Amino acid sequence: MSKNIEIKARIKDKRALEARVVRIADSGPEEITQEDVFFNTTHGRLKLRIFDEDGGELIYYERENQAGPKVSSYSRLLTDRPRDIQEMLTNACGIRGIVRKQRRLYLVGNTRIHLDEVEGLGAFVELEVVLAPDQEPSAGQKVAEELMNRLRIRKTDLVDCAYLDLVLQQAAAA
Repeated sequence: MSKNIEIKARIKDKRALEARVVRIADSGPEEITQEDVFFNTTHGRLKLRIFDEDGGELIYYERENQAGPKVSSYSRLLTDRPRDIQEMLTNACGIRGIVRKQRRLYLVGNTRIHLDEVEGLGAFVELEVVLAPDQEPSAGQKVAEELMNRLRIRKTDLVDCAYLDLVLQQAAAA
């Protein structure tokens, strides 16, 4: 499986953060609309990311819930039939939850910076430091921490779980 180092944090001032991202970005922004359909699994997470009716990707990943930089192991499979896959997996596994977001993607070296507006939750930033197959996670954690400092992402704003967990928590509280 491929690996990356991830952090997620709430954004208080999206405009100021994006200005800092633009100053260091190698490319972007790319605007992406995503609907992530999560399916029931016994371990890890399985989601179908739907971009539109003819494009998506099935993603399985394993990641610990913790606030700081963490290792995420994942596998991806591109599809041009996301709704057919959704129907099949819904019948086989059942849907655990759905997360909808509008994403602005920037690239800085081997790091993907996502500025996300998540339906019902608000604004977030995600850093995904993509690791080379022979790269140690500690090297990626160092990159993530350096970017957190450069972008002024405070540890108190870090989120220790997935968007799905936040959506499910919100639904349970309602």
